[in-house]
Amino acid sequence: MMDKNELIPRNKFDYKSVEKLKKENKETIVQVLPQLLESLQDMNWPIAQDIEDLLIDYGHLLIPHIRAVLNSNDGGWKWSLLYGLINRLSTQELSELRTDLERMKYHPTQDEVDEELTGKIDELLAKFL
Repeated sequence: MMDKNELIPRNKFDYKSVEKLKKENKETIVQVLPQLLESLQDMNWPIAQDIEDLLIDYGHLLIPHIRAVLNSNDGGWKWSLLYGLINRLSTQELSELRTDLERMKYHPTQDEVDEELTGKIDELLAKFL
């Protein structure tokens, strides 16, 4: 069995880890979801889109980890998730984040204001209408 730490990209060019992830079983990947989510802090990273494409298959298992980011003070990471991974979630999965999105809309933190997230949040919340 592979050491799960070998699956976590070491830098923004670590395509070798991405290839290992694509071949790994779901149970192992679930153990490193929070670390993989870190690869989405900046969607300009070369491996970010590949990681996002892999993570979308984990839907509801991602919710607690996404929620942790939405409750952080990292506006850039929130932006990357809102415009990428969160935007790709099913409506059912997105509904699990509805209270977080409503909090961001009605009581935004300074980093959320700075990143101008309101438009995207409105778009995501409109999926519930």
